[in-house]
Amino acid sequence: MAVVAPLLALLWGLPGLCRWLAQPYYPLSALLAAAFLLVRKVPPLCRGLPSQREDGNPCDFDWREVEILMFLSAIVMMKNRRSITVEQHIGNIFMFSKVANAILFFRLDIRMGLLYLTLCIVFLMTCKPPLYMGPEYIKYFSDKTIDEELERDKRVTWIVEFFANWSSECQSFAPIFADLSLKYNCSGLQFGKVDVGRYTDVSTRCGECSVGKLGLLWGGPCVPPAPSGCPRVTAGLSSHRYKVSTSPLTKQLPTLILFQGGTEIMRRPQIDKKGRAVSWTFSEENVIREFNLNELYQKAKKQSKPREEGPEEPPAVPVAAPQETKKDK
Repeated sequence: MAVVAPLLALLWGLPGLCRWLAQPYYPLSALLAAAFLLVRKVPPLCRGLPSQREDGNPCDFDWREVEILMFLSAIVMMKNRRSITVEQHIGNIFMFSKVANAILFFRLDIRMGLLYLTLCIVFLMTCKPPLYMGPEYIKYFSDKTIDEELERDKRVTWIVEFFANWSSECQSFAPIFADLSLKYNCSGLQFGKVDVGRYTDVSTRCGECSVGKLGLLWGGPCVPPAPSGCPRVTAGLSSHRYKVSTSPLTKQLPTLILFQGGTEIMRRPQIDKKGRAVSWTFSEENVIREFNLNELYQKAKKQSKPREEGPEEPPAVPVAAPQETKKDK
C-alpha cells in the first residue's frame, strides 16, 4: 500500500506534469535551479573545480556549500507554508534555488557567477511563465468598458479582480478565481477582471465613493484634494474610484473588489492609512468566506428568477353582462 499510493498520485498528476514540461518555462527554470548541483556532481563538469574539502574531492559538496543548501531548504519550507497552489510551491523552489546557485557560483569563481547571473537575466527577459488558459466565466474589462458595465445594470453584483500579468501572485490566483466563477456565476452575480498592468489609468481613475450611515463603504477614505488630472473634489466625497497601486512594493496585486449597484462595497486586501496593503491570503476558502459568496449567490438567483420569467400578465377580470331593468322589460 505504501508503494501503490504514491504511484496512483503520480499517475493522477501525470497530465498536469506533461502540460508543464510541454512549456519551455518550467524545464528551463528547473535546469537553472539545478545548475550548481549538475556542475558539482557530474564528473565531466566537476573536474578542476576548487574545493575546500579535506580530501580535495572536487565532485562533492564542502561544508560551506552544505550549509548554504540547508539554509535554502529552510527558507523554501517557510515560504511554502503560505503557498496555496502547486504553481506557488514550484515557483518558490525555483526562485530561491536560483538565488542560492548565484551565491554558490560566485563563491567558486566570480566568472562563473557572472555567467550564471547573465543567464538568469536573459531567461527572465525572454521566457515568461505561462498564463492560465482554463475554463472560466469571467468578463475582461478595458479602461473604456469597466465603468459602463458597472453602471449598465445596477441590480447585478460584480466581483472584479485587478491584476497584472507580471505579478506571480496574480498568476497563482488566476485558476482559483476561474474556479470561483464556474461555481458562483449567474445573471445576478458576475465576475470580471481588469489588467491594470496594461490599462494603467484604470487604477488612478476619478470617481465617486459612496457614503453610508456609518461612514465610507470601503477601506480607503476619500481625501481631497484630487490628484492631478482629476477635477477637484467636493466636500471630500470624491477621489480615486479604484485606487489600486501597481507598484510591487505595495503588494496590492491582485485586488478583489465587490461592487453592488455600481458602488464599491468591500475589497481585499484592505489598505491601511499609509497606503500599504494588509496581508491577506488569496485562497478559495478565504474569498468565499470574506465576500459571502454563498449568500450572494442565493440572493442573486432569487432576484434573477422574476427577470427570467418576465412580468406576469394580470388575470383577466370577467365582465358581467348588463342586467335588464324592469323598464326595459
